[in-house]
Amino acid sequence: MLTDLLQPQTSEHPAIRDPWEAALTFGQGTIVALLVATEGPAYRNAGTMMAIAADGRFAGAISSGCIEADLIVQAADLRASTGHCRRLRYGKGSPFMDLVLPCGGAIELMLFRLRDLDVLRQLQNRRTARHATSLSIDPQGRLALTDPLPATPFTLCPDGSARISFSPRLKFLIFGAGPEVSVFSALVQGLGYDHLMLSHEARSLSVAAAMGCRTSRLDHLTGLNGLKIDAATACVLFYHDHDYEPAILNRLLATPSFYIGAQGSRATQVMRLERLREQGADPAALERVRGPIGLIPSSRNPRTLAISVLAEIVAEAAHHPIELC
Repeated sequence: MLTDLLQPQTSEHPAIRDPWEAALTFGQGTIVALLVATEGPAYRNAGTMMAIAADGRFAGAISSGCIEADLIVQAADLRASTGHCRRLRYGKGSPFMDLVLPCGGAIELMLFRLRDLDVLRQLQNRRTARHATSLSIDPQGRLALTDPLPATPFTLCPDGSARISFSPRLKFLIFGAGPEVSVFSALVQGLGYDHLMLSHEARSLSVAAAMGCRTSRLDHLTGLNGLKIDAATACVLFYHDHDYEPAILNRLLATPSFYIGAQGSRATQVMRLERLREQGADPAALERVRGPIGLIPSSRNPRTLAISVLAEIVAEAAHHPIELC
């Protein structure tokens, strides 16, 4: 049965674990370190968050390891105090002269107790449902969900409050048969991206499944109607037998998918588009079908092709309101 795409697996490395999700697991006693301003070069953008549990566990990272240990100490100090929030500065102009940022810049952080777990649960539910949403944080660290979304991912207001916008995460819908579809699916899965690989070929499905990929057999194209494809979904086809493509592409062109691409040469792309025109596809809509796909021209090795196509998709996603990690 074709269902909506699954959420990506959580990485075991704390620095790249989603801190908002981890904060719910950490629960009471969690301290949030929110990067609110940068001066000069910085490792992360304003709006980056680190969650620090009462037992010292953490998720997320503010720097490349320069200040995380000190933030854990600062969190313990705040936890032991009667205060709810404090501001910290690291780098140029900081009182912590022994903590040097190699980039040469400076960063400012808001450290606060996490008290609004119910709001965090609502945020997680919206993110799981792939609804764009916005979170406001007042100067005392109180959380509230707000609409509409701000124009930028992070906004620091004059009163010291902050707003963070959350867009749907990048996900992949992958079709095909042969080594290319299995290798690409494994690459996406290995990086923790939400994905579903569909194929009529048992071998491709079994190889991808053995590598931990989310798979589904595609015997009847009417099953495509059961898929939920939103504007943060990339759809890519890896077929050598291009007769499978028209029905799939016609279905995908009726969705808001930000990326639709298919494997093949320039000559194959010309024939592909002509076939779709003959079937009544809107000529303007056909401009959405990419081919040849990938940033590296004429990639034929399945591994090289997978890297090339993934890079192209991520580069395109960066121009849309899509969460890439």
